[in-house]
Amino acid sequence: MNRGRRRSLFLLITAAMVGILVVSSVALVRDPLSAYQWLYEKTDGRFTWLGGLPVLLLRTTGRKTAQERTAALVYLKDGDELVVVASRGGSDKPPRWLLNLQDRPEVGVQIGRQRSRMRARVANSQERARLWPLVNQNNSNRYDAYQTKTKRQIPLVILSPL
Repeated sequence: MNRGRRRSLFLLITAAMVGILVVSSVALVRDPLSAYQWLYEKTDGRFTWLGGLPVLLLRTTGRKTAQERTAALVYLKDGDELVVVASRGGSDKPPRWLLNLQDRPEVGVQIGRQRSRMRARVANSQERARLWPLVNQNNSNRYDAYQTKTKRQIPLVILSPL
């Protein structure tokens, strides 16, 4: 490859990277988790850092559309199970992924580049009482703050290996 072609290729790659950064920064301001999810998916799990928090991609099947839906979620490892919080930032409405997995509990989970199938279920009251302090501590006590913003009890979802 001659010097001119290398320079053109370099400029093209640089322009693409700048475009990605601009799109990402706009998305980051509007919805940081969506921007993070986009980066996680585009790098196929090579980029998994979110402020030091453990993050997975949860893939559910839409209950109305039957199409795959993906959500980036902070998780807690509890033995061989994973725990995610259906907080939706303290909204009075549950996240759509929760409604999807209640209808179709077999889900896909990606941590880094590793993908697996799991079964999802909402934690019962005893499990929630044990796990709530752990997930809350795992995420800098954000979930207690979210719980004060809503009248609904924020559910915990347990993901178990198939």
